[in-house]
Amino acid sequence: MNNFPNIFLVTLAAIVLTACDFTVSLSEKPEMRIDKNATGLWQRTKPDGDTESLLILPLDEYEYFISWPEGAKTELYARAHLFELTGMTLVQLQWFGNSDGDIPDDDRNYQYADYTIKATTLTIRLLNADIIGRDFHSADELAQAIVAERDNPELYRDALTFRKM
Repeated sequence: MNNFPNIFLVTLAAIVLTACDFTVSLSEKPEMRIDKNATGLWQRTKPDGDTESLLILPLDEYEYFISWPEGAKTELYARAHLFELTGMTLVQLQWFGNSDGDIPDDDRNYQYADYTIKATTLTIRLLNADIIGRDFHSADELAQAIVAERDNPELYRDALTFRKM
């Protein structure tokens, strides 16, 4: 899969659907450069007609800052970066706080996603923890669970689609 730049955005949108899924980091040190096409303000229309914004900014050449939902009463903040896992390019999101000044009260602050960008459309898919599980003691255990399900059509949750503003 050569959509590694798109993966980052998928992870960001994922937080919209659920609380953080994992306690384990799969990638301790960012080594892949950011996808500059992923940066900026993105917006989607939810099924109820409301809009939701996702802000992706570069922190440096290797990491992103994520704010979701941007402009909401309470925004969630994450650091994100791209990494490769046995031929799959994924985005690792680490949620670290919100606009109310709250920080996570447990270690379950990681999510993983893939993404694609086509013209002005960003599509994000979060890993489905209901399929691979949530309670892993090591990065190796989590990586093995993801690889074991890589061909499962339910490996990712429903896609979130954003338009660049």
